Amino acid sequence: MAKKAKGNRVQVILECTEHKESGMPGTSRYITTKNRKNTPDRLEKRKYNPILKRVTVHKEIK
Repeated sequence: MAKKAKGNRVQVILECTEHKESGMPGTSRYITTKNRKNTPDRLEKRKYNPILKRVTVHKEIK
């Protein structure tokens, strides 16, 4: 069983926006952590998408 998170650091999932719009099968997702206190809004990062074979914008979901 997973431990309950202490403090403000939480796990978030980043999903590719371009891949979702393209209609291709599969998804590009990354798991990372963020500090809720310093970053209350949703994360948005440029990450590599192995299916599209280029760097795209990944936004936080969930």
